[in-house]
Amino acid sequence: MSTPLIAALEIGTSTTVCLVGEVGAADKIRVVGKGIYPSTGVHKGQIIDMQHAKSGVAMAVKQASDESRVDIGRVIMAVNGGGVEAVRNQAAVQVMARNRIVSDDDVDEVTERVKEYPIPDDRVLLHTISQNFTLDGQGGIVKPLGLQGAQLVLGMLLVHAKRGPVENLRSVAVAEDLDVEDMVFGGLCSALAVLNQEQKKSGAAVIDLGGGTTSYFAYAGNVVAAAGSIAVGGEHVTNDLSLAFNIPQARAEEIKVAHGRATISPDTGLKRLAIPNEYGKGDQSISLKAMHTVINARMSETLRIVRARLAEADVLPRLGAGIVFTGGGAEMEDICSLGRSIFGVPCSIGVPLISGPALEGVKSMSSLATAIGLLKYGALAQRETGAKGFFGRIFSR
Repeated sequence: MSTPLIAALEIGTSTTVCLVGEVGAADKIRVVGKGIYPSTGVHKGQIIDMQHAKSGVAMAVKQASDESRVDIGRVIMAVNGGGVEAVRNQAAVQVMARNRIVSDDDVDEVTERVKEYPIPDDRVLLHTISQNFTLDGQGGIVKPLGLQGAQLVLGMLLVHAKRGPVENLRSVAVAEDLDVEDMVFGGLCSALAVLNQEQKKSGAAVIDLGGGTTSYFAYAGNVVAAAGSIAVGGEHVTNDLSLAFNIPQARAEEIKVAHGRATISPDTGLKRLAIPNEYGKGDQSISLKAMHTVINARMSETLRIVRARLAEADVLPRLGAGIVFTGGGAEMEDICSLGRSIFGVPCSIGVPLISGPALEGVKSMSSLATAIGLLKYGALAQRETGAKGFFGRIFSR
């Protein structure tokens, strides 16, 4: 029997990533192909130039296809735009049986009712995530089947996004002759990639610091309690540096990666960073402390926006396992120190526990968290629906 294969595609603001994974026993994934190519035609996680975005997809898919020696026909895609939001809804039904024992029909009915939330026409529903049941006022029930009670209530988190940007992402893939099997919120994927069961029980939030967007996905009491994204990311830090020191964007990105720091350290003192002579300018240098001040201001603002979102959802006091950072921004020095000062909880860098020949030599696994989480999402979906129903005949080897 052939090994099930899954392809994941993430069109990010900075890079386009395609991964091919083999699904083994217990849904263990082995990455056998990867393609990583600089994105163009993408801004804040949204397509702004179809032709340029297609080029990035074509190259990333070709690299992954060549490395894995498979022809990729279908993919699951990440949605990372800044318009992703989540709303909590709940519904109640009366238990139908005379003996008041909760049946499958009761669970099905309350599940269907809670999904009947009026999502605006210009938005598309990405996920419906069940939370806990309540039976006659007793909350925290995971499986109500067989329990006795009169009224069954279910809470659900509905994750939705702007329809236009989602369909534009899909159109780029379709234009490259790829069938899109599913569209998945990138924050959910990152959480799948780096969180374990104990962290979910204790309460944890994954914050994915991308190039053009910042996504978050939070668990509290072992249920998904908050999710969303904002249209602010690493490219905003680069732009701030470019404007503050009157240097080209490419140079600003270069010094951010090489010398960036999320906090302002007194150790930098009067140290200065030499900037090569370019575009006819004379020799130039900038203060490291001033540079870190600019970075700190933007990163602090971004994290405080997320903090406000988590506080509004009443998640912040329940993050026993703290904050886990993923994405390219997680590589910035002192990001955890800044996170601890803003959120007041433990902070760490999320590293996906996954293997495979295609990942050998990858320096930053956290930057691949979304794409790796897509593979894990696909493995779960494959198990639930069967390989032939979900990903059958996707690949030929």
